[in-house]
Amino acid sequence: MNFRLTVRGVVFSALFAAMLVVFGFVNIHLGFTPVPITLATLAIMLAGAFLGAGYGFFSVLVVIVLAVLGLPFIGGSGGLGVIVGPSAGFVWSWPLSALLIGWLTAKIEGRGWRAYLWTFLVIEAFGSLFMYLFGVPWLAHMLNVSLIKAMWLGCIPYLPGDLVKAIVATLIVVPVRAIYPAARLVGDGQSKVVQLD
Repeated sequence: MNFRLTVRGVVFSALFAAMLVVFGFVNIHLGFTPVPITLATLAIMLAGAFLGAGYGFFSVLVVIVLAVLGLPFIGGSGGLGVIVGPSAGFVWSWPLSALLIGWLTAKIEGRGWRAYLWTFLVIEAFGSLFMYLFGVPWLAHMLNVSLIKAMWLGCIPYLPGDLVKAIVATLIVVPVRAIYPAARLVGDGQSKVVQLD
């Protein structure tokens, strides 16, 4: 993976970071768990797919660092609680999720049904299921419950919403990336303009 900072890359990273902050404010707190339903994961899916691995990782990491420094950037919260609280395992996975989505979607070409299918599978796997690998064990540890109980508190009720977010992200990503691949969007100088019929 080749990564170098460009002005366009930093600007678009800031825009997607802002999207993550705004989407994070759209959350629904359920009565039985400290993990809210949030649109933040949709922003992470889009950041990774549009910005690529390096800038996707960078844009999400910036939000987390600023939140740890006290800015209310993660669901209206800031401070150390965002990386040590019950939902912290999910937050830790966000930059890696964006990185993996960016890296894998860059390998998907075209706009046919295969492109939609592979993009959906990548986004669902790494923008949703991957996060549970970090989030559920940490939630179990923080609440002192079994992994099965933590699955019911922080995974199973969220899977239908994650599926919808992955579908929405796929429907946005595939046609837009056909015109604006990540390399062109962040201005790495190696991209080509797509010719449309």
